[in-house]
Amino acid sequence: QVQLVESGGGLVQAGGSLRLSCAASGRTFRGYVMGWFRQAPGKEREFVAAVTWSGMNTYYADSVKGRFTVSRDVAKKTVYLQMNNLKPEDTAVYYCAAAPGDYGTSWSQYPYWGQGTQVTVSS
Repeated sequence: QVQLVESGGGLVQAGGSLRLSCAASGRTFRGYVMGWFRQAPGKEREFVAAVTWSGMNTYYADSVKGRFTVSRDVAKKTVYLQMNNLKPEDTAVYYCAAAPGDYGTSWSQYPYWGQGTQVTVSS
């Protein structure tokens, strides 16, 4: 049974940084893409970033390019999202997700999801 557990969310001032972690278990994730999505109140869930389990490919939403970095540690089976220069509009619940394949920017492509972690950026 696949489990994805996010951690690292919290309250931070604008311009600050946070690192989210996603501990993955329940299967081998070789051949999978690991994504980060976020959902703000009243808005649709949106793609943030993704990394292939091999580490060969990374993908970012335009809104976070240059500020966020996605990575993974195969030995720890953990995916990270380093978020720098945070803005109030980054406030949302952040979700980790996993999907077979090497590309995925649509939430509908991902069958496995974590419970989410709240990120709040104050101005």
